Amino acid sequence: MSYPEGSVKGRGAVSNHPSRFLPAHTLVADDGWGRDPADEAPRLETTVLPDRTRQLITRNQSSDVPFDHSINPYKGCEHGCIYCFARPTHAFLDLSPGMDFETRLFFKTGVREHLTDELCRKGYVPTPMALGTNTDPYQPIERERRVTREILEVLLECRHPVTLVTKGAGVLRDVDLWSELARLGLAQVKVSITTLKHDLKNKLEPRTASPEARLKVLKTLHEAGVPVGVLAAPMIPFINDHELEDILAAARECGATHANYILLRLPLEVQALFMEWLDAHYPGQKERVLAAIRDTRGGALYQSGFGQRMRGTGPIAELLGNRFKIVICKLGLSRERTELLRQDLFRPPSPQGSLF
Repeated sequence: MSYPEGSVKGRGAVSNHPSRFLPAHTLVADDGWGRDPADEAPRLETTVLPDRTRQLITRNQSSDVPFDHSINPYKGCEHGCIYCFARPTHAFLDLSPGMDFETRLFFKTGVREHLTDELCRKGYVPTPMALGTNTDPYQPIERERRVTREILEVLLECRHPVTLVTKGAGVLRDVDLWSELARLGLAQVKVSITTLKHDLKNKLEPRTASPEARLKVLKTLHEAGVPVGVLAAPMIPFINDHELEDILAAARECGATHANYILLRLPLEVQALFMEWLDAHYPGQKERVLAAIRDTRGGALYQSGFGQRMRGTGPIAELLGNRFKIVICKLGLSRERTELLRQDLFRPPSPQGSLF
């Protein structure tokens, strides 16, 4: 089912086009009878359902991301970031990458049992486990579901290295686990900061933590002994790319020691969703922004090739890259190096049901 199109308060997407795999779909339409035109559009409630997990750990074969193993506690993300590259994955569930991605969420089940089993398998090599590479492990539903915390508890028990990228302040609820992992040389956290401006944050990523809250996350984790870094992502030409230096400087003041950035990515359905977002919030700048994006993607809105998708090509992308190099040198920041996390402390967990 598809919702009527239009901006919805507290949501990033402004439409809910159906999965590309569905041969037919329905559209709910309001004919206006019996409703005051001045009434606000109805709020979309979030539904949360179990995801019957078959395999928890995902193996990565991409050459341009710094991890081999990852776990995503949730499918879909209530944060509502309009630019999220994971939105198209909801189509595989016969759901929309638009508002469905933000409102119809799934949580992994039986995580302790699955993770214990997978870490015990013969030949398993404990390279750093990346949490939340598709959707944020600390989105609002983690407050009740606590799936991320359960995963961390298992990783700590077996002394497994782990990394995190998040926009959520909820990570501070698990500062006890992160600080203990860090004490053993097993943890690294990176906070993603897209903008320092509230108005833009509320449009781009409506249900994420505020810029101040994310800086507080960096400061608190740093003071707890957790190595922290910042990810300035995504950088969007003429929308937030001018904030790159300010974001990195603010993060450095709060204890960040490493940094990285990503140029806006628009795979599959994200292209149309982002263009609708521009129509809703920046109609006068739409063509200028899209032209700049095409300049960084060889004339297209997206190129998926390894080595290009994160950084882009062309003068605008090159200028952004040079600015990044200059500012991290000036601030004394390094790029992320997860290989520094210890892997020699790993001890496979005891299989469930064992008495010894």
